[in-house]
Amino acid sequence: MFKSHRPTEGDAWEGIVEGKTRGMLDGANMYHFVKIRRADDGQLVKVRIDRGLWKSIAVGDRIVKEPGRGPVKA
Repeated sequence: MFKSHRPTEGDAWEGIVEGKTRGMLDGANMYHFVKIRRADDGQLVKVRIDRGLWKSIAVGDRIVKEPGRGPVKA
């Protein structure tokens, strides 16, 4: 099953984008999500990201999240 969350400052991971989705979960704001297959344990995680990053990535791209920084395309 997926764990969906906004990455926190202390999170650190890297993985491959397996899917992209977006939706108006609260009826007023658009939220952007990616499904990431994490490199270290192979777990599939659904992560909320900002619109700019969401628009710049595609399935198969690598994303890295370092502590103290937001996720970036690698």
